[in-house]
Amino acid sequence: MKVILVDDEHLALNYLEHQLRKVSEIEICGKFADPYEGKRFALAEELDVVFLDIHLPEINGIELAEQLLQDKPQLNVVFVTAYDEYAIKAFELNALDYVMKPVRKERLEITLRRIQERLGSRPQRREPRSEPGEPLRIRMFQQLQIETRNRQIAPVRWRTTKAQELFLYLLQYRGQLVRKSALIDLLWPEYEPGRAFSQLYTAVYHIRKTLEPFGEHVHISSATDGYMLHLENVRLDVEEWERFTASGTPLHEGTVADYEAALDICQGDYLQDCEYWWAESERYRLKSLWLQIATQLAEWHASQGGLEQALKRYQHICDRYPLAEEAHFALMKLYALLDNHALVHRQYRRLEEVLAEELNEPPSPLIAKWYRDWSLAQKSLPKSSI
Repeated sequence: MKVILVDDEHLALNYLEHQLRKVSEIEICGKFADPYEGKRFALAEELDVVFLDIHLPEINGIELAEQLLQDKPQLNVVFVTAYDEYAIKAFELNALDYVMKPVRKERLEITLRRIQERLGSRPQRREPRSEPGEPLRIRMFQQLQIETRNRQIAPVRWRTTKAQELFLYLLQYRGQLVRKSALIDLLWPEYEPGRAFSQLYTAVYHIRKTLEPFGEHVHISSATDGYMLHLENVRLDVEEWERFTASGTPLHEGTVADYEAALDICQGDYLQDCEYWWAESERYRLKSLWLQIATQLAEWHASQGGLEQALKRYQHICDRYPLAEEAHFALMKLYALLDNHALVHRQYRRLEEVLAEELNEPPSPLIAKWYRDWSLAQKSLPKSSI
């Protein structure tokens, strides 16, 4: 196992080297008091592990680790810290590799054994990868899902909820530089700056480790003041949906199947299972697009005499978005056209109940007037005509 040591204290470097030499199968390739020299060496050489002090004079150790992992996601980083036992609980919770000063041989053996197991399990960890040339599928409608070969769902286990939220935020703004200050304001507004930046670097560290099996498709690059998430050979359901809605494909007999397939992409709302306030505007925008296309398709079926298909599409809209008044209204008019009076009444009552429960409001004046006029017209008809 090839390792390097980075610590600005020469005594600490020498002591760590001394303790590591007691452990078999360790090759110490270098030790560095200058973190930037250590970084250059780590990026240029084939290494397995970097032992890295957290408190460095020119750069936070966690930030340096994050920079290393940007280019070498397979690298294992072990943080060396003088934090007391209470403070180290944060690292244990986040499942970071760490050893405390003064470094004990027994603790080193445990850490290195974990790393050896990780190195030995890498072929299994890569198993979810897609075949070369095969796109990775990422779904953001309803919930985050990553699909690989044969549409299999690849398990993604986030170490912390903050790491998951950070990844989804970067995914929403994929291809754009997101400033570190904005991420801290979003995720750690209550922390003082030093601690907040450590939390950010730790979360990015976890994301990179979590995404290792998909490294050829998903990559986070860092700049001085921010991060950018890149996708390569990825089929993202949100992008597929937006490409279709922006294409302006005319709706006719030959494109109905395309419209149906596009609507099927949206199996739920955007990040439906995640209650992130920052996703609300995007969720609303995509929901509005879905309603527009679904309504357009239902209206086309009705105009072509396909009343059964129109009814199914409007019913789907009402089931998915019970507050979509226009879909309820369209169903009422179709039921009236089919002389199914009972279903007209039922649909109006359903709309009344939903609006009263959710908004404490009655149906719109236009719909209420139509229903009253229709009801009066039915009452005025001879019984034999009804």
